[in-house]
Amino acid sequence: MSVSPSLPAYPGVRVRGVTRAFDGRVVLDRVDLDIAPGEFVALLGPSGSGKSTLLRIVGGIDTGAEGEIGVPGKVAVVFQEHRLLPWERVWRNVTLGLDGGRLRERAVAALGEVGLTARADAWPGTLSGGEAQRVALARALVRTPELLLLDEPFAALDALTRLKAQRLVEGLWAEHRPSVLLVTHDVDEALLLADRVVLLGDGVVAEEFAVGMDRPRSVEVPRFAQLRRRLLGGLGVDTGPDQIRTGKGSE
Repeated sequence: MSVSPSLPAYPGVRVRGVTRAFDGRVVLDRVDLDIAPGEFVALLGPSGSGKSTLLRIVGGIDTGAEGEIGVPGKVAVVFQEHRLLPWERVWRNVTLGLDGGRLRERAVAALGEVGLTARADAWPGTLSGGEAQRVALARALVRTPELLLLDEPFAALDALTRLKAQRLVEGLWAEHRPSVLLVTHDVDEALLLADRVVLLGDGVVAEEFAVGMDRPRSVEVPRFAQLRRRLLGGLGVDTGPDQIRTGKGSE
């Protein structure tokens, strides 16, 4: 049995009994997951735990799984690699695959939301890494998604650019309120951005954590440190006092 939609357009995300194997090795084993409309969920887990696989299944990219999936009608994905076409101007990269009129106008509006209006006619090769990822976000936004899938989109960025990109995503989510599924290895990133953190392990949902902190969030508050310790422990990382204070082991 292959993955089949449970509803033509589900409000949020509904995953039921999703199983995925590669060459006989089970990566996901009857996984269930719900994301409410407008909810921001982060997916954490060790390398090889199936995080990106689950995101690709939800996004309809991986069609080799078994189970049931319900998703909204409009879904957009941002990957770790920006995947811009170097032979197309920035604004054309933003509207790749879109139909209809006013494409440049729509692209410029989306670029404005990520602070790159002035780069609409630039070539991708002239962009910094952070700018290229913002273009990738604009390409997602122009599709007005009800579900935004983020597959480690900041992993290749330097620390300062990554913090700026996280704040940008939080602001865009607050403005548009799509459901979001973020795959990340970064515990701090998950706690800064998500309403709920889901921990994958051995192909199943091992634990879920409601973040329950007001926005904007600070790493200095006691609850942040408590949740961070619990998540790192769930990932098998040493959670001694030095680790928590210095931020070691968050990747």
